[in-house]
Amino acid sequence: MSEFSTAIARDPVKQFSVFAENRVGRLYDLTQVLQSHNVHILALTVLDTTDSSIFRMVVDDPDLARELMINNDFPFTETTVIALDFDGEHKVKHVLGALLEAEINIHYVYSFLIRPMDKPGLVVSTEDTEVAAQALNNCGFRVLTQADISR
Repeated sequence: MSEFSTAIARDPVKQFSVFAENRVGRLYDLTQVLQSHNVHILALTVLDTTDSSIFRMVVDDPDLARELMINNDFPFTETTVIALDFDGEHKVKHVLGALLEAEINIHYVYSFLIRPMDKPGLVVSTEDTEVAAQALNNCGFRVLTQADISR
């Protein structure tokens, strides 16, 4: 295993998918709990249906966020995702091309609210995180660890 793969395996970026009723103020409630404990949402996307919503997010302190969501009755799942930054928004095509070349299926993509290292950044969920991360790294992209995005 390369030094790069070891770093990703040792300190992967965690995404929380928080399940909530589709009602006014529920996302506000979650952000209030996190903010009151100095947990910063770095990337966020919301998927809503008629009855429920899923808030997918990457935070700077996943351990504290996990504890807060448990203690405040926010049901969630946790998964490893790829976070990366790159030089300029025009590189999105190259990110997608690297994954296509490696024949990696992309489940979804969303962007950072706060850009790592003042560069554009993406969160990518794929069918095989390790292979996708290695493919991106081999194409010159910097795949981030949780330590890279934590404050």
